[in-house]
Amino acid sequence: MLRALGRLVVKLFFRCEVEGEIPQSPPSKLLIIANHQCFLDPALVAARLPFDCFWIVHTTIGAQWHFRLLLRFVPHVLVDTANPLAMKEIVRHVDSGKPVVIFPEGRLTVTGSLMKVYDGLAFLQTKTGASVLPVAIDGAVYSKFTRENPKLPKLWRPRVRVRYFPIRALPQPEGKSGRERRRAASNQIRRLLEEIWFHSRKQTSLFETFLDCVELHGRNWIVADDIRFQPQTYGMLLKGALALGRLVTRLSAEGEIVGVLMPNAAPTLMLLFGMFSVRRVPAMINYTSGVDGMRSAIETARIKTCISSRAFVEKAKLGPKIERLTGTRIVYLEDLRPTFGLADKLWLMLWALRRPRSAMTATRPEDPAFVLFTSGSEGKPKGVVVSHKAILSNIDQVRSVYEFSANDKFLAALPLFHSFGLTVGALTPLVTGARVFLYPSPLHYRMIPEMAYDQDCTVLFGTGTFLAKYARFAHDLDFHSVRYVLAGAEKLPEGVRQTYQERFGIRVQEGYGVTECSPAITVTTPAFYRAGTVGKFLPGVEYRVTPVAGIERGGMLHVRGPNLMLGYLRHDKPGEIQPPASTVGPGWYETGDIVEVDSDGYLKIVGRVKRFAKVAGEMVSLEVVEQIASIASPARVHASSTVSNAQRGEVIVLFTEDRELRRDALLAAARGGGFPEVAVARSILPVDKLPRLGSGKIDYVTLAEMAARALPESGPVRA
Repeated sequence: MLRALGRLVVKLFFRCEVEGEIPQSPPSKLLIIANHQCFLDPALVAARLPFDCFWIVHTTIGAQWHFRLLLRFVPHVLVDTANPLAMKEIVRHVDSGKPVVIFPEGRLTVTGSLMKVYDGLAFLQTKTGASVLPVAIDGAVYSKFTRENPKLPKLWRPRVRVRYFPIRALPQPEGKSGRERRRAASNQIRRLLEEIWFHSRKQTSLFETFLDCVELHGRNWIVADDIRFQPQTYGMLLKGALALGRLVTRLSAEGEIVGVLMPNAAPTLMLLFGMFSVRRVPAMINYTSGVDGMRSAIETARIKTCISSRAFVEKAKLGPKIERLTGTRIVYLEDLRPTFGLADKLWLMLWALRRPRSAMTATRPEDPAFVLFTSGSEGKPKGVVVSHKAILSNIDQVRSVYEFSANDKFLAALPLFHSFGLTVGALTPLVTGARVFLYPSPLHYRMIPEMAYDQDCTVLFGTGTFLAKYARFAHDLDFHSVRYVLAGAEKLPEGVRQTYQERFGIRVQEGYGVTECSPAITVTTPAFYRAGTVGKFLPGVEYRVTPVAGIERGGMLHVRGPNLMLGYLRHDKPGEIQPPASTVGPGWYETGDIVEVDSDGYLKIVGRVKRFAKVAGEMVSLEVVEQIASIASPARVHASSTVSNAQRGEVIVLFTEDRELRRDALLAAARGGGFPEVAVARSILPVDKLPRLGSGKIDYVTLAEMAARALPESGPVRA
């Protein structure tokens, strides 16, 4: 009777899609665990179950008269999550063999994402040894029966997906005390909820996902701003995307790679989604890489046409460089506008905007979405071909561990040719309903903190170098509205972490990733944070660590997952996609990073295998060399390289912006930090400013050339 009532409720208030195999008979002890999005979640969970369940209900819900009336017909127990004695009665019900349903978050979400997991509810599984049936609910947060707090659309019959995962047994949490074991159990259950939330997500293509957001939030929902254009709604972006997509079809063939040389601005978003709608592949050109870098990218990807903006080229002073780009046609948006004639306008207004799904070209999730280019910090840039599935998987992986919502506003200053800036900065807000403020350059260190304050931004991200500069020029109140500061692309200096904590009261979250993985692989979060690490692996990412000859600590990191690229475009074989290679086997990617993974799954970066020097027969990490220099001179920036030496194998060269730094200070810092003396640079070369790439990373290729010129025979030690 109750299950029939549940099915009726689901049919009336949801457009529900159910996935997964549902067990016909429960084991002797079973806990059914689900995330909690709306008041009708129990009906969503129970409607398809072939057996009756016992329900755990929070006392705040049971105190409301309308729920109290309904609960008279439902087997349940009221629980106060703050009362540890309440668990005893639940344990008794589980031990009696009745399947018990719990929502470990203990309350409805007020963000649209996962809330905290209560230790007591999580420890219930450990106490009883029960098997777990995980259930993921996605989309119910948009119903009329959720909290008023989330700034989300409220619909009468939203699309909802309920996925049942296989029954599993969870390992017993470890800990010296009961408190530690309860916390470990809570972390284990939260990790399980993150995993099932991610795996329940349905991925299509970027343009279809964009259309889903347009339908969900409405065409009047403001989603993007920049410094030149008026706030852009989903409807404005859709109109611009469809128009530009139609124009791009006249410049290229279906499936063709088309260069994009554009700034962080709303028209760039329109252009990208327009290209997705007609199945063209944007190749994001790094306009800071110089003529040789841009020409290399164009040749590697066999780009026949490159789209840019005259206003951008003029303001960025790229004209002389653009003129030297031979072998490709440069097309400017300003020149395309007059070619959009009356027939095009009638097509757009009378058909495409009314039926945008019919106007798009069919695209599979596995089709190429972008060509991004590696930074070239250690050699000639490669083209990285990522699919729609990879990008959307990485967005969902990040969303499963962070509570981004429509209440958030991103400040996107990292250029869109950078994978971090593209995926996290531009695409993540567009597919979550959050708002994004696009700023054209991360180098405006005074303006970006001011923009964060003026625009009330809640999410700020950048490289460690850029974050350090922002903090230097920021007023103490500029980041008053910021909830998250996310660092990536390079190691976050400890001084930057401390500055944001002490001055702004913000704990900087650090991530690790590579362009080849779209890009995030691990992140720290408020729930999973350990100093000195870059967090835990994102849901869906598998990893292996293999030993490397000569390196005692850590090993080579190999990863695979749905966010992995399709393959490389290399300069020596232009236009040919080559799948990633790894000594572990097909489908794996060898990152080139030496890492350590502790017993709790936290990742620590030791260094890049290419950034180890062999000195007197001993392998030395150049990152350790730089770490010693940072201890000796924390206020300045340092970077290291090597030159070959017949006697010692290699000699370490330290480039520093501190002209007063001496080797005796480095030796003292090494002794104080417990580092070996062999890791102290033998040559110190002061420079006014270290060379950097457009992403803010140190340009190690240029440093190696500088070291070779300065010390062709490993010059004298500067004491």
